[in-house]
Amino acid sequence: MPKKESFLINRIKSIGFAFKGMLILIRTEASIQVQLCIAIVVTITGFCFDISKTEWIAQFSMIGLVMSLEGMNTAIEALADFIHPDYHKKIGLIKDVAAGAVFIASIVAVIIAGIIYIPKFI
Repeated sequence: MPKKESFLINRIKSIGFAFKGMLILIRTEASIQVQLCIAIVVTITGFCFDISKTEWIAQFSMIGLVMSLEGMNTAIEALADFIHPDYHKKIGLIKDVAAGAVFIASIVAVIIAGIIYIPKFI
């Protein structure tokens, strides 16, 4: 029976797998690449307008939420395609719902960006 690895070693390996997954998303998914560019632009804009701590928290929370949901959407789509490569009505519904979750978060992110930045432009 192989020796069980320590909790710390398992956590370090988990972080490595997560980092690898993040890099795969950034390298291969156009939607994540677009969202990363938007995140960079709004971060630079935040520095230019000297936004408050609360605004930074809201901004980074939404960046994290949208990009995380996009990663989950990508994983759901890949899993669905693996399980059922041909068109299937239920698989289509599952993919649409996952994409819808990203869309909802994106709408809220745009609203929050508007709340933060529109007054600064006026």
